Amino acid sequence: MTAQEPTAPACCAAPRGAAPSEPVPMALPTEPRRRRPVGKGMITLPGGTFLMGNEDEQANPGDGEGPVREVTVSAFRIDEHAVTNAQFATFVKETGYVSAAERFGWSYVFAGFLTPERARATQAPAGTPWWRGVEGATWRAPEGPGSGIGDRARHPAVHVSWDDASAYAAWAGKRLPTEAEWEYAARGGLDRARYPWGDELTPRGHWRCNIWQGEFPRVNTGADGHVGTAPVDAYRPNAYGLHNVVGNVWEWVADRFTATHAATPSTDPQGPAEGENRVMRGGSYMCHDSYCNRYRVAARTSNTPDSSSGNCGFRCAL
Repeated sequence: MTAQEPTAPACCAAPRGAAPSEPVPMALPTEPRRRRPVGKGMITLPGGTFLMGNEDEQANPGDGEGPVREVTVSAFRIDEHAVTNAQFATFVKETGYVSAAERFGWSYVFAGFLTPERARATQAPAGTPWWRGVEGATWRAPEGPGSGIGDRARHPAVHVSWDDASAYAAWAGKRLPTEAEWEYAARGGLDRARYPWGDELTPRGHWRCNIWQGEFPRVNTGADGHVGTAPVDAYRPNAYGLHNVVGNVWEWVADRFTATHAATPSTDPQGPAEGENRVMRGGSYMCHDSYCNRYRVAARTSNTPDSSSGNCGFRCAL
């Protein structure tokens, strides 16, 4: 597949599909140097039992948000915020890692971030005209050649595949959180709340996350202060101290995707043992209630582990 021939994606995440050529696997050093203490910038959570999932009218059919089930997680640590461009750049500098988008030669970019000429030069995936497969789009160049991250050091690293996120986590002495850990942390101790701060999207008129306002995909008013990505700590954290667990960028978690869950209680679930797609949580700056109301804490989607886009990043656990 070339950047001009993308395959049909899900509405929130475009799968990579077949590539022009097989990317060369990138081996990491066996003992990479680390500049930061492993636990710096992490929140320690004691673990506990919570109600995971959602069954209300906002659940998306086929996403597997329900049934609501009792889940117990053991104590763990999780990053306060998504991994930043600065952090990912350090990883690349110290290991020589080459991301999936760089190896494939392209990644998905929101069409509204492209010039009309560049947008016309690329083909949209079937059913989602807001995506464009852009040659040269990577974490270093989020909108393709000519763009950069010089003023986005504290923004989340994007155009990062699940494979890339896992490689970073291993280098940092961490791992990706399980889906259960992610939701437990994102809920901040609130029982079945719609958002990490409660059930109201804009309490007292204040925006608490970076999502799409206006008319998707043509007009984003930026009422929350941002049109593309926001700094990783742009909004108030939840009660556990985690920033931007909904909105801003989707976050990869460890689990393989399934839409079928047992209603019985479980402890430290790991997701299914088989399956290609990996789970993404939290929604992104492109989410709008007219088509992708997935900036709720129980919402979920998935993508292939080699896929990347300008609205997906990750945070680590330990």
